[in-house]
Amino acid sequence: MSQLISAEELHELVSAGSRQLRILDVRWRLDRPDGRPEYLRGHLPGAVYVDMDHELAEHGLPVTEGRHPLPSLPRLQAAARLWGLNDGDTVVVYDDMKNMSSVRAWWLLRHAGMEDVRVLDGALQGWTDAGFPLEAGEVAPEPGAVTLDYGKQKVVGIDDVADVPAYGTLLDVRAAERFTGEHEPIDSRAGHIPGAVNAPTVQNVDAEGRFLPAEVLRQRFLDLGVDPESPVVSYCGSGINGAHATLALQLAGFDAALYPGSFSQWANHPERPVATG
Repeated sequence: MSQLISAEELHELVSAGSRQLRILDVRWRLDRPDGRPEYLRGHLPGAVYVDMDHELAEHGLPVTEGRHPLPSLPRLQAAARLWGLNDGDTVVVYDDMKNMSSVRAWWLLRHAGMEDVRVLDGALQGWTDAGFPLEAGEVAPEPGAVTLDYGKQKVVGIDDVADVPAYGTLLDVRAAERFTGEHEPIDSRAGHIPGAVNAPTVQNVDAEGRFLPAEVLRQRFLDLGVDPESPVVSYCGSGINGAHATLALQLAGFDAALYPGSFSQWANHPERPVATG
């Protein structure tokens, strides 16, 4: 089943009035964590707003768990039901930032057992560039009854991620200046997990925010040293962009895992070494 959907394909589903189609608007970024005001001004028809900080993350302790620890299963299931999700639904996620944040919802719902979850290729811009309309205001769907259960995606924890470079590839998908430690705007220490390879997530999409063709993505990761026969794990600052890289790896044919705690968790454990340069 495809993990991406084009604006044209989604418009056909919207126009057909599918009762099992659910669209989630996941607008979030570091300098604007609350995307609701933009959502209210204009979103895809029928799209429900999803709150990254309160619905797609647990309220853990940043010092030990990172800035966006995975939500507990009860938290995610309660939120998904408020979004109107039911078992068997087709779910489409998007944001206004080349899907750098919305893929968190894709990864979590796939991890929790939903099979048909897709990312709108090109994100919000792809929809508007195609000439399709937006609607304003809140969408409050009838609550759903979806049943979720974690375990469908590969996850690596802080106690195991340090060993990944010894038998596979560990990809740090943050910007190069954060990887090298030249600039760290938010986390407690600068640098990266020793042995990691820098693979900025922004290079997985084109200027319009569409994922590069699978064969191009595959060659990119091969050039970075990813071995198709060995494990590959991605991480970022707090697990959000890392999920975007996981999708890119899967599109390229790799069986990828995610380190959800990412550098925001690692850096807050002083006993864990940090490399720079």
